[in-house]
Amino acid sequence: MEELLNILAEIKDDVDFETEDKLIDDGILDSFDILQIISALNDEYDISIPASEIIPENFNSAETLWDMVQRLQED
Repeated sequence: MEELLNILAEIKDDVDFETEDKLIDDGILDSFDILQIISALNDEYDISIPASEIIPENFNSAETLWDMVQRLQED
């Protein structure tokens, strides 16, 4: 999870990813940020995030992102 927080901070350094839980709902992340996150997660965790997983629920917080990463690593 610590590495994920570092990745997110590199992409958007003015957001407190440890506490924010409405990254999409509040418009904190835009589509370009999401593309950067997807690319970074694919590279860092050797996963492939399918289009079906690119939904607001998976991107609203670092915790939901981490849950998605772990789920995809199991597949």
